Amino acid sequence: MSSQGGGKGPSPQEAIQRLRDTEEMLSKKQEFLEKKIEQELAAARKHGTKNKRAALQALKRKKRYEKQLAQIDGTLSTIEFQREALENANTNTEVLKNMGFAAKAMKAAHDNMDIDKVDELMQDIAEQQELADEISTAISKPVGFGEEFDEDELMAELEELEQEELDKNLLEISGPETVPLPNVPSISIPSKPAKKKEEEEDDDMKELEAWAGTM
Repeated sequence: MSSQGGGKGPSPQEAIQRLRDTEEMLSKKQEFLEKKIEQELAAARKHGTKNKRAALQALKRKKRYEKQLAQIDGTLSTIEFQREALENANTNTEVLKNMGFAAKAMKAAHDNMDIDKVDELMQDIAEQQELADEISTAISKPVGFGEEFDEDELMAELEELEQEELDKNLLEISGPETVPLPNVPSISIPSKPAKKKEEEEDDDMKELEAWAGTM
């Protein structure tokens, strides 16, 4: 690999990748040992008191596997710490490299600039902007081309026109309008009937007069 050629050390990327490969290998080893520990524990339970020698051998193997598993746990912690430190160092290296590249680019850009020339350029720009404003102001002024009008006369004429328009609107609003009235219905209203009480009194008087005539 390139890390072994020319006497140069491995690049940070190569070292990080190797550490990741080692972590993956040790993780697989962990899974294998955990399965072996479960198997030996099951064997010890199976033999129990029936075959103490086989049970003890199974427990011894389980202890060896547990010891290896603990060692792998410690190794993984160390490798993980080393990989994270290397990744941080690689990140810082890339950041510094990019910052240096940007600083060089800025220096190269400023090398072509003279502060005195920049000041002169800005003054020229300001003068040209002022001149442009003056030209725009001059162009925007109205030109009568020899025609002069009396402003007071024009205002009086305008007020007269406005008054005529106002009078016209008032006439349209308040003018007489012939509004047809609704027809009165030609239905004769019946006369009020005599009260029932008065009719009864007339009948009584007639009966009284008839009775007096018979006397």
